Amino acid sequence: MDKITDLAAQAGQALQQRGLLLTTAESCTGGGVAHAITDIAGCSEWFDCGFITYSNASKIELLDVPDALIAQHGAVSEEIAAAMAEGALASSNAHVALSTTGIAGPGGAVAGKPVGTVCFGWSMNATTVTERRVFDGDRHSVREQTVAYALQGLLRLLDKR
Repeated sequence: MDKITDLAAQAGQALQQRGLLLTTAESCTGGGVAHAITDIAGCSEWFDCGFITYSNASKIELLDVPDALIAQHGAVSEEIAAAMAEGALASSNAHVALSTTGIAGPGGAVAGKPVGTVCFGWSMNATTVTERRVFDGDRHSVREQTVAYALQGLLRLLDKR
């Protein structure tokens, strides 16, 4: 079993033990987290739905991310990651959400946000935690590291519950 599959299985077990449903809101991973989760048999017991909101317009329309927030902080920011996670919760039947937004490359870097910059959001019980990381490697590697880190963050959040 590879690392991502193992993390997705652990997340599923932790969610199921707690009677919680998960939703995802993904940009740079393009549904990679949801794909990892749905590779686990029985995930319908703990996975509600996933949103792939690659464009700013979809973040605004599907997740109610304020366009002013995007204009102020940029789509790749902890503020947007938080808004995405909170919007996914509000637009689903889930109890827990995770979000990813970043620059997987090879282009897209801006001042202060190099290729590999990813912001994460995890939301549960009216509390949202965010984090910013910069991963090395090519597009595939950045996305793979992002999926793994998103699942690890979910596990950390659930361990605190």
